[in-house]
Amino acid sequence: MIRPAVIISHLGLLILIIGVAMLSCLPWSIVYKEDVIISISLAAAVTIISGLLLKQLFSTGESINFKESFALVSLGWILASVFGSLPFIFSGYLPNFADAFFETVSGFTTTGASVVKDVEAWPRGLMFWRCLTQWLGGIGIIALFIAVIAGMGAGGNQLFKAEVPGGSITDRISPRIREMAQKLWLTYIIISIVCLLLLLIFGMNLFDALCHTFATMATGGFSTKNASIGFYSSPYIQWTITIFMFIAATNFSLHYLAYKERRPAVYFKNAEFRFYAGIALIASVIVALGLHFAGGMGGWEEKIRLASFQVVSIMSTTGYATADFDLWPTMSTGVLFLMMFVGGCIGSTGGNIKPGRYLIIIRRALMEFQKMVHPKAVLTMRYGGRVLNEDLVSNVVQFFCLYIMLVALGVLALTMLGIDIMSSLTATASCLGNIGPGFAAVGPTQNYAFIPDVGKYLLSALMLIGRLEIFPMLVLLLPAYWKQ
Repeated sequence: MIRPAVIISHLGLLILIIGVAMLSCLPWSIVYKEDVIISISLAAAVTIISGLLLKQLFSTGESINFKESFALVSLGWILASVFGSLPFIFSGYLPNFADAFFETVSGFTTTGASVVKDVEAWPRGLMFWRCLTQWLGGIGIIALFIAVIAGMGAGGNQLFKAEVPGGSITDRISPRIREMAQKLWLTYIIISIVCLLLLLIFGMNLFDALCHTFATMATGGFSTKNASIGFYSSPYIQWTITIFMFIAATNFSLHYLAYKERRPAVYFKNAEFRFYAGIALIASVIVALGLHFAGGMGGWEEKIRLASFQVVSIMSTTGYATADFDLWPTMSTGVLFLMMFVGGCIGSTGGNIKPGRYLIIIRRALMEFQKMVHPKAVLTMRYGGRVLNEDLVSNVVQFFCLYIMLVALGVLALTMLGIDIMSSLTATASCLGNIGPGFAAVGPTQNYAFIPDVGKYLLSALMLIGRLEIFPMLVLLLPAYWKQ
């Protein structure tokens, strides 16, 4: 049974959190005497008041149930993006709602696709909010909501599964969902602080270090510089961000367990992490060799650094760039294109299909081959030390099929708007996979400003669908869902 008042009341709390977060942008604008102080204050006030009104007017005191959790997650992300776009609209820097909504969705979903042509001309208050949306969306604004709000009821578990990437097969580090959300957020904050300190040590100023920490840990990709990380010539900064992009795209449950048990070996006991690290290593080597054979680059350290950075950036779905990889040799760009369909680990801040799902699909295929050879054999699939039931395996296969289908439909829609095939393909794959840059017209030195408004709304929808892993968003389209 769907109870609109319960959903709206919880959405009010979520909007309230977004409004309070907006206030953190004001100190930057006040210190630098920027002209957006009133705009940000007004946006925060509208958001906070709206959240309080929804909470008070529709308060029931009841917990959310399993069915309502899908609506809360999906509508929560949409409303967060609507209210999160207000600072951009009120300030006049993105007066068109389609642009502001696209930019905000890209932030909260940690995609990093942008319509901003000259971000360095923006006031610091808006740049800070733009990057903060990514950090909030990293582990998830709903996970934050669960971590700070008690009494989620039976729907709390489903909320967490729908919110955290790969939630249905994420390792549990606590029997209580609220406690688990708190531990993941604490781990997220601690690693973010370490990243921030290293960037400060290696020469970034405090503002840039904060913004890039937000975007790196969220695998988001927003930068305060038009040239992205390519602005910083320091190899130390580039290696630091490469390492933390890799860390952010690793299952955060593993980070927590490695710290709690003081055993780094927990990483290598995890099959998905080994697969993920192996893909990153092999892809980086191939891209570096492609750059070497093409000539014109520096020494081996530079080639390895450029290759590793770009492979990890795209594979982790961060989307930073240190070079225009669209101009790289075909062998290198071919590997980077394939990385657009990999993603970070299950339970990380990365999006996309994820290595864990590929492992399950591969093992399922191998099991089918074994059944052909031994028809009467009783075989079971194991993953992460436990036997997988048929429902979960079916869910993974369905996810993969729907993912490819959505890419195809997205490409078709964008080509109908007159966008070339390579730009359409990589824009669709990039937004659905929450990556950011693609190739051709949406390459690392380009942006999405040229896309018609209808295309921006389409890509915004794909970002949300991809961030919520397809099912929570699409289930709302089923008439049966809304029946009593």
